[in-house]
Order: sequence, then C-alpha cells, then structure tokens
Amino acid sequence: MVALKPMKVLALSSAGREPDFSCVYEHLRGLVDLELKILDKDAQRNLRRTLSGVDLSRYDRILVDLHFKNIHRQTRFLSRVSGLLIYEEDACQNYLDSSRWRGHFSRFYRELPNARIVVTGASVAERLKGEGFQVHFIPKGYDPRSIFLEGVERDIELGFIGRTASAAYQDRKRLLDRLAAEDSLQLLRTAPGEPYRQMLNRIRYFVSADVSLGEYMAKNFEAMACGCVLLAWRQGSEEPAIGLEDGVHLLLYSSVDELRAHLARLRDDSTLERALAEGGRRFVEQQLSHPRLAERILKVLGESWPSVEPVPAWQAFWARINPF
Repeated sequence: MVALKPMKVLALSSAGREPDFSCVYEHLRGLVDLELKILDKDAQRNLRRTLSGVDLSRYDRILVDLHFKNIHRQTRFLSRVSGLLIYEEDACQNYLDSSRWRGHFSRFYRELPNARIVVTGASVAERLKGEGFQVHFIPKGYDPRSIFLEGVERDIELGFIGRTASAAYQDRKRLLDRLAAEDSLQLLRTAPGEPYRQMLNRIRYFVSADVSLGEYMAKNFEAMACGCVLLAWRQGSEEPAIGLEDGVHLLLYSSVDELRAHLARLRDDSTLERALAEGGRRFVEQQLSHPRLAERILKVLGESWPSVEPVPAWQAFWARINPF
C-alpha cells in the first residue's frame, strides 16, 4: 500500500504577531508538511517581491495570516495564487460604522474568487457568506503554553485588561469607563506573556465588553483559561456557535444593571463562582486551545478549492467602488 504524501502548506505570518500564533503553527507542522515564513511590515507590503524566488506551485495550500492593512491592495497578485486561504481575525471591522475599514474586507474578498476565508466571528461569517464568499468560522483561541491557571490569590475582584483607544472599540470604552467610575472595575494594561498571565490569575471576575463587535475576542478565553469567572456582553448567535452556555461556562449580560445583578449573585454564592470558573476553564481547555485551532484550520485546508480565475479588470474596479 502506497503511503499518501502529507499536504504541503506554505504559511505566511507577521513578525511580532499578537497574540502569538507559534503554538498553532507548531501543532500544524505535525499535521502537514508546513513551511512557515515570518514577514516584517515591508515584506508583507510587497508579496510579489517577497515571494519572487518561491515556486508556489510546489504547495497544495498557501495560508496567509498577515495584517489586512498590509495586503488589501495586493489582490492582483493574490488572485493568481492557487489554494489560497486567508485567515483573518479583524473582519468584524467590515461591518462597524466606527471603523476606517468598513466595507474594505468585502472589496478585498470580492477580488479573490480563488480564495477560501477563515474569520473568527460566526455572525461575520454568515454576513460574508450572504455576499457570496467561501467563508468558514473558527473562533479565536489561546496558547496553553503561556496562559494557564496558577492558583494564586485573586486580589482584584473585577478587572479588564486591554485596549480601548481604537475607534472600533468606542462602545467598549463607554461601557468600561462607566463601570470604572460607578463600580469597582479596574482597567488594566500589562506587557504580553508572563505579566499578562500573572495579572489574569489575580482577577476573580473578568469583564468582557465586546459591544457591537459581533464576536468574542481572544482575551475572553485567556481569562477563562486562567480561572477567571467571565462576565460577557451577550452577542446572540456567537455563544451557541462557539458552544458557550450561560450559567455553565460564563454569565451573559446585555445591560449594566444585569451585570450588577450577576455580581451580587456571585458575591453571595461562592459555590456558583467556583462552578463557573471551573466550567469555563475546562471548556476552553477542551475546545479553544491553539492546538485545537490548528486542527480546525487543517480541516479547512483539506477541503476542495475553487480554481484560479483572475477577476476581469472592470469587475475589480467595480468591487473597489462598491463594497456591498
């Protein structure tokens, strides 16, 4: 019996990527014949030149995990690449009124009929599918090598770690600023890696405020992996798509009053607090670790692919001026 050759994959990822994706690629390397190229900003901005000495026909799939702002103008080159998979964590900005990138993702994908696309929001995936794109939903995850339960004293009752300055996060900022002013919420920033993990392990209740984003950010799963009780803004279609159960893995809220009611319950019921922390941690360990994410990406890579048919010039121009 002749052994089947493993799928040969070229992956392009960003230098200094946050969150660190090395665990995903390490696990994927054990599943396929993977060649990984880490590209700086200049290399990302001219893929034709960067890959000029690479015979792309040697690869069954080309996985592009690069900053959208650096590649969105390169559709003429990318539309001629066979087996193209775009992995995108920020496609929710395609539908945010406050984002400078509103509509730009649709324009980009419309000029890449040869590509499959992975996005990290279920509702975003459905909207893009409705526009005719070949889209898959894979939720964000966390790196179990650097994010884990440490069992230290939790001396911060209510906390959030992360950015609020971006225009895309204006609804998040309003909610968090209110909670910080009126309640005991601490708005925190840390360096990535060990300082971030240590801070998460000090927080009892982590506030997720992904208002208007239509998906769950990775920090939610990182908090759960570190044993925090997650209080998450209710997204609607996202929770069942991910497998999250309200009252089992986390507590959902749609208003500040509902959040405050949850806090009152938790403060009076240590059994509930322990059950939610444990239930959430076990769920993300089983379903949302980076090795699990790699397995889901592999499943997409193994699907049949559209043939490469470059978009006619008039159609590419029309896509640029009509994003929806």
